Amino acid sequence: MASSGADTETSAEGNYQRKMITGNIAAVINNLPRPLVFTNGCFDILHRGHIDYLDQARQLGKSLVVAVNTDESVKRQNKADDRPINPLDDRMALLAALESVDAVIPFGEPTPAALIELVKPDILVKGGDWSVDQIVGAEGVTARGGQVFSIPFRFQRSTTALLERIRTTTDSGDVS
Repeated sequence: MASSGADTETSAEGNYQRKMITGNIAAVINNLPRPLVFTNGCFDILHRGHIDYLDQARQLGKSLVVAVNTDESVKRQNKADDRPINPLDDRMALLAALESVDAVIPFGEPTPAALIELVKPDILVKGGDWSVDQIVGAEGVTARGGQVFSIPFRFQRSTTALLERIRTTTDSGDVS
């Protein structure tokens, strides 16, 4: 029996949407294999630097949880007036579709400290622009016997630089 496009779309959505956690976070986290790796960020426009970073983070453990800033918390970071470019649900869906990511959780607080305490990761990571002593939640993770890493960038990419390049190209009329 042939399936309709709607059936295919619904079943495909289920593959990544089940990783988008907005309900009982503890129940989901308790079912993920350990050691569990945790990271957070805006992930506004997904690029190669993000993909490589998340892949490296996942290799440190058996599961990777990514906390994503809500739209309001991105705006509070004063990145630019039009940020985030992509809304939270889209950013979460893109991350959830990645093989390296096991769960994606939104957070709207100024820092992910409370979420880190709830998740109790074995490994906490941030990108190479963060020194280990600046990483929020590091003290709690190490106090529980966990590890904290600042993962060096192998690909120098940033959403801010990408947007600047797009804006400059668009402003100059060169859209090739």
